[in-house]
Amino acid sequence: MTKTVAVVLAGGTGTRVGGPVPKQFVPLGDREVIEYSIDTFCNHPSVDEVAVVVHREWREHFEALAARRGWSKVAAVLDGGAERWQSSLAAVRHYEGQDEVRLLLHDAARPWVSAETVTRVVEAMDSHAAVAVAVPATDTLFRVEGDRIAEIPPRSLYYHAQTPQAFRVEVLADAYRSALQDSAFCATDDCGVLLRHRPDVPIHIVEGTPENTKITFQKDIDNLCKNRSL
Repeated sequence: MTKTVAVVLAGGTGTRVGGPVPKQFVPLGDREVIEYSIDTFCNHPSVDEVAVVVHREWREHFEALAARRGWSKVAAVLDGGAERWQSSLAAVRHYEGQDEVRLLLHDAARPWVSAETVTRVVEAMDSHAAVAVAVPATDTLFRVEGDRIAEIPPRSLYYHAQTPQAFRVEVLADAYRSALQDSAFCATDDCGVLLRHRPDVPIHIVEGTPENTKITFQKDIDNLCKNRSL
């Protein structure tokens, strides 16, 4: 039987939002940022369990939060790595070897992932080994060389990547095995790992929502609070 696992990636320690607290644990309204996406996954009928990857310095904080919230679907708390891909790999290694597992890897700093987006991803996973969430680019794009425009590519070819990114665990595990043998390995997301190291596996796109933005700076917190009247 297929098991769908939402993996919330919260291993970063970046504090560009200001202050000593990583952005995933910054207050947003009456909750911390990380709580919103976990609530969405825990409440979704198609998500069987949730795993959370955190930096070991923040593990105790998260475990206390999870105990307070009583999230029954949170089945694993894993130690994250220095890089994002290391946190993804921790989840892959935890679930690798289990039969019929599909992982939905989600950035903790994207609190407004919707239940509808999760549904689209899960439904697409019924017929695809890899699924990405994205929204069409709405701005004109410049390819630059130095301080000059070198090209204005067709906007219709480009999408803004979001999360979750979903994979059958054995496919992503195989891609990581190959990646770790590559001395030039570098990736900012898991689709990049698959595209480079398992190019035979097509990555299906489902459309996300404009609200599923990523928090990077304090102004992002302020805008989210304003837009949601928090």
